[in-house]
This record gives sequence, C-alpha cells and structure tokens, in this order.
Amino acid sequence: MTPEEHTGLADWNRSRLTPGICSVTLRQSSIRDVVETAAEAGLAGIEWGTDVHIRDEESAAEARDATAAAGLEVLSLGSYYRVGSFGDFSLPADLAVTLGAPRIRVWAGSQDSADAGADVWDQVVQDARRIAGLASERGLEIAFEYHGGTLTDTPDTAVQLVKQVDRDNVRTYWQPAVGLSDQAALAALHTVLPYVSGVHCFSWWPQQERLPLSGRKQLWQSVADILREAGRPFDMMLEFVAADLPANVGRDADFLNHITLGED
Repeated sequence: MTPEEHTGLADWNRSRLTPGICSVTLRQSSIRDVVETAAEAGLAGIEWGTDVHIRDEESAAEARDATAAAGLEVLSLGSYYRVGSFGDFSLPADLAVTLGAPRIRVWAGSQDSADAGADVWDQVVQDARRIAGLASERGLEIAFEYHGGTLTDTPDTAVQLVKQVDRDNVRTYWQPAVGLSDQAALAALHTVLPYVSGVHCFSWWPQQERLPLSGRKQLWQSVADILREAGRPFDMMLEFVAADLPANVGRDADFLNHITLGED
C-alpha cells in the first residue's frame, strides 16, 4: 500500500471504522518496530498497552511521537487497572495524556459476573465513577475490557455495568467470547452495541487455536457490517495473530482493511 493509499484509507475510516492494532499483539517488538509494522500493514492506529510498551512518561512520549511521525493515530491506552481496587489511577491517566490517547481501557473487577455478589458490583461501580471523574477532568474516556474473569464477561452484564456507572465517558469494548458460534457472537454484539467504542479482533476457533483473522471470515465481515450500520465511529483493533508473529500482521491487516471499507 502506497503512502497516498494509506492516507486515503485513514481519512475514509476516521468517521467510520478505524482499522488498528493493539501493541500487545507484538509484545516482543520495540515501540519503533510496532509502529513500523502497523504502518507497513496499512493500519490507521495503535492501542498502546501498559504491559510492555508504555511504562512511564518517557515511553509514552516516545510512542506518541513515533505514532504521529508514521501518520497513525493513538487509539487508546490499554491499561491493566482493575476497577473496584480503588487504586491510584493517576499514573494511567497521566500516561494517557502524554500518549495522546482519547481513552483508557480498564478491567471490570477480578471475578466472573456469575460469582460476584452485590458488594463486588457496588465496589466496581463506585470505583468506575471515581476514575471516570478523573478521566473526564483530562478529557478522556473509559472503556471496559470485555473479558472472562470480570463483570463484563457477558453482553447482559456489560450493559448492566455501563448503565449502573451512568457516566457519559464510560463505555465498553467488545470481542467474541471464546468458543461462541458466529451466530451467538453476533447476538452478543447486537446487545452491547449501543455502549461499544471499540472492538478487539482475532479469530480463535474452536477454542483458543489461533487462526488468521480471515479464518472466521463470515463472522468478521458481519461484525464490520453491524458496526458500519450503527452510523458512528468505531475502532477495530487486531489483538492476536497466529503464532504471535509480526510477519502475520500484514495478512490479517489486509483482511481487516478490506472489511472496514465494506469490501469482500
């Protein structure tokens, strides 16, 4: 993809679907190499994670500058803050500001929703409101990771949590739960869609076997169609690739770029 084509793709998707990548996809790569891989793949943005790449103000500034220099967007800061812990949220908030991220990904507690009592729900809701206030002061949004072992492990509980928190800058991400059929995954997306800001994209089937993204072609084409029809912007971010190899990013990015544009 030429630089001109990449710019056109990014401009087209800015008001629609933005194809990106999570830096956790490339944990073994440097910040510069993550940016280079994303740019060469024709992607439009990066969610930078605090697991490896963004650990302090210096690395946040490096990632910000490298991302901008490549003509890419910072899509979010992928933090590992556990909502309900009432921990110090100033570090991820300050890192997000330095990074230039519009939102911070957080985790809704540390228990499956089925195992969480009213006290756990209350703690997560109250802490979410607290960090939402801190984020709002910095012009940031909060997005819950949609994941097992948290209160947002089902579509109904994800909606319930966002509604209970009841803050304009709090939404959720979505991804297909492990083992769900295409039909069940799409039904889950429809349920949470009004509260979704971004989607983590990967193809695991039938359980955690990592396939190329196109290995579940019908699912991901349908996801992109649903998001596009919603009529507002969404980020679609590659999260895992087969064997965690940078060489496989280009293949999955090519498919992702096509479906965000509504192409077969």
